[in-house]
Amino acid sequence: MAARHGPKHGPGRRPRELERILSKAGAGSRTQARTWIEAGRVTVNGVRIVDPDAWFDPERDRIALDGRLLALEKKLYVALHKPRGYLTTRTDPDGRPTVYQLIADLGAWVVPVGRLDAQTSGLLLFTNDTQFAEHVTNPRSHVDKIYRVEATPRLSAESLASLETGVELSDGMTLPAVVMHVVHRGRATSFDLRFREGRNRQVRRMVRAAGSKVTKLARLAIGSVKLGELASGAHRPLTTREVSALYAPRRSEEGGAPRR
Repeated sequence: MAARHGPKHGPGRRPRELERILSKAGAGSRTQARTWIEAGRVTVNGVRIVDPDAWFDPERDRIALDGRLLALEKKLYVALHKPRGYLTTRTDPDGRPTVYQLIADLGAWVVPVGRLDAQTSGLLLFTNDTQFAEHVTNPRSHVDKIYRVEATPRLSAESLASLETGVELSDGMTLPAVVMHVVHRGRATSFDLRFREGRNRQVRRMVRAAGSKVTKLARLAIGSVKLGELASGAHRPLTTREVSALYAPRRSEEGGAPRR
């Protein structure tokens, strides 16, 4: 089969570069897609294609990555209750469990909307809509996340207040946050933390900067989407209302966290 190298592919068609098709389908970034194609992992209509710049029609051509057809048209939005011990990655060379094992029945290529480290549980979203993923994870979109934190040793009122006003991390000051539902038990403090940033291991780093250490961490909500009663390891589709709400979250005053 000869690859098509241009946009003229019949009336009404929408041809585009193969690497872009994979990226738009949520398989990965364009850089990743180019690597996969050049490695011979992509077929179009049963024929292996190694040219990332070859043009195809996502509406007509059957495109597969590692033998699995891409879900190119239907947009998927999924909420997973990630258990502790699972990696937010497709595969692990050491054989550790990954979140993709929990959503294998979707039958489509999706990407995580943000990440959770191995020891953090809770709400994790997946989609094949890359525009949606970029919107939700961008701090300028004002999409808040709520985490339940347990930390030892006990955090003082001053330390908790510092989390709200912002703490200095290696990559700069954090934005204002909201501390809620504080409970002290022995040497430990538990509380909910609401903020909209998404830096690597941010909650753990914030708590460390405040003088304590996270012993347990779970994400309870992303915007108006709540973990709720979703069982550990289970997933569900987002409702149309939930998706729409994430595209238009409640904005806060002066760019900080919403008021209590």
